[in-house]
Amino acid sequence: MSADGCSDPSVVEWKDNQLMMMTACDDGRRRVYESGDKGESWTEALGTLSRVWGNKHEGPEKGVGSGFITATIGNGDEDKRKVMLVTLPVYSSKNGKRNENSELHLWLTDNTHIVDIGAVSSDKDVTASSLLYNSGGSETINEELIALYEKKNGGGESSHSLWSARLTGPLQRVKDVLATWKKVDDIVSKLCSSSIAEGSSPDTVCSAGKITAGLVGFLSGNFSDKTWRDEYLGVNATVNNDEAKKKATKTSDGVKFQGAWAEWPVGKQGENQLY
Repeated sequence: MSADGCSDPSVVEWKDNQLMMMTACDDGRRRVYESGDKGESWTEALGTLSRVWGNKHEGPEKGVGSGFITATIGNGDEDKRKVMLVTLPVYSSKNGKRNENSELHLWLTDNTHIVDIGAVSSDKDVTASSLLYNSGGSETINEELIALYEKKNGGGESSHSLWSARLTGPLQRVKDVLATWKKVDDIVSKLCSSSIAEGSSPDTVCSAGKITAGLVGFLSGNFSDKTWRDEYLGVNATVNNDEAKKKATKTSDGVKFQGAWAEWPVGKQGENQLY
């Protein structure tokens, strides 16, 4: 079913009756599995969500349960999109040394793009979390996203306490990110349409179906301070060999390199490897 050494499973139903399961594993990663037969068999979701997030695997907190839900969210009916929301502890680093006190962060993904929405609580040493989402839809019931989490009590005690936080700000940030994803999807789709209008070859990506399917990042004209920013708000590229900031210059739709280059840090992102 899952690899040896994996525990603390969280299961959600995704699109087309597909099940997704997140586990915390002793190898220091969180593995995600998917099932298309109601849980009879499971396959690791390599290339999408599996092994993206780290898992602290030393000490008594090595099995921190994650909040893991699906929801359909957007600023309007036309902009709504089914997504997965995840709460997990993030350990910040300073001067190359990891802080042993974690912060609980909310993550957003549509099984292609992944964005860290940010901290949902200033409390440290969270040992488990869950998420609750109410879509509202009436005059008396408002849309709400709530995080429920367990944390260790201070003073060397071994006991735990439960806390909740209403995530009004993070929920709006989720909607803003989804609006950006839709905007960038439209831009990329129009690029493909322009290519077709100019008579592109039948073997190009434009002839293979929806160009945005599986597209995890898009680098275009958002460039400054040696950083080429992902339009999908995911992982940015870093420009190298341009200390004087003259070898890489912004153009109307990208960056022009003359002796410099950009590096997209796949596999070099620290605790959480988004791609």
